[in-house]
Amino acid sequence: MDEQPEPVPAPGGGLDRRVELSEFLRTRRARLKPEDVGLRDFGRHRRVPGLRREELAQLAGVSVAYYTRLEQGNGRNVSAEVLDSIARALRLTDAEHAHLTHLAKPKHKKKPATRPQQVRASLGQLLDLMDAVPAYVVGRRAEILAWNRMAAAVFGDWGELPVGERNWARLVFLRPEYRELFVDWEQKAIDIVCVLRMDAGCYPDDPRLSALVGELSVKSEDFRRLWATHDVKEKSHGVKLLKHPLVGELSLNFESFRLADDSEQSLVAYHAAPGSPSAEALRLLASWGADATRAGAESQAPSG
Repeated sequence: MDEQPEPVPAPGGGLDRRVELSEFLRTRRARLKPEDVGLRDFGRHRRVPGLRREELAQLAGVSVAYYTRLEQGNGRNVSAEVLDSIARALRLTDAEHAHLTHLAKPKHKKKPATRPQQVRASLGQLLDLMDAVPAYVVGRRAEILAWNRMAAAVFGDWGELPVGERNWARLVFLRPEYRELFVDWEQKAIDIVCVLRMDAGCYPDDPRLSALVGELSVKSEDFRRLWATHDVKEKSHGVKLLKHPLVGELSLNFESFRLADDSEQSLVAYHAAPGSPSAEALRLLASWGADATRAGAESQAPSG
C-alpha cells in the first residue's frame, strides 16, 4: 500500500524546503499513470492516483526505502545521479528537473534574497528608447522593477502604485482590472504561480516571498488552488491576448530575456505583427502614452 508522505513541520511561517520537496515529488508521481511508463494497471486494485512509490523507485533504479525518505523531504546526501534518474522516471521537464535539484541540493546564494534588486541605469535608458514596444524588467517574486511608457499605456501606470504593489502576482490575483485585461486570465495566473514556485525552490528562506505567498493564499482562492499544484515552468516567449479598455483586443507576441550579469532579472518585450490591427492599436496607444490607461479607467468608471 502506498501511504501519503509523513507531514514535515514547517518552521515559523516560512516556506519549508523539506515540505516543498515532499509535495513536489508526490504531485509529480501522482500525475503519471502506469501505462505512461509501460507498467500494467490492475484497475480496481489501485488505491492511489498515479504511480506507487515502489513503482517509481523501480523505474529510477533505487530502493523503495531510499525513495520514500526522499519523498518525505529528506534530500540530504542525495547524489546528482540519483536525482537525474528520478527526474527521468518522473518525466520531468528541464524546469522541473532544475527545481527538484534546487529543493534537494540547495546551494548557498552569494546575494541574499532580501537584498533589493537594482536595474542598471543603461538598461533603464534602453527601456526608454524602446518607445514603439511595451517593455519592462521583472525580478524575483515577479516584482516589476522598471518599465517604459508603452508598458504603462498597455498594462497600467505602475508608477502610481506603491513600490510593494508593483508585483505581477499582486496585480493578477488581487486587482479585478487585470482579470479583465487578460483574455486568458487563467493561463496568466498559472504562469505567475509557476514563476513563484521556481523562486521558492531557489530561495525557500526568503521572508518576503513567504509573506507574499501567505497573503495571496489568504486573499485569493484561485491562488490557493494553483499553488497547490506545485507546477513549475519557464516561459521565454509566446502570445498574449489582451482586452484593452481603450483600443479593444490586442494580440501581442512577447520575448523574455534573462540578463547575462543577473539571471534573476529578465527583460520582457511585446510586439504586434506588422500591419496587423494590434500594431495599429499600439501606434494609437503610443500617441497617448500613460494617459491611455487613465483615459481607459475613466471610460469604465460608473456614471452618475
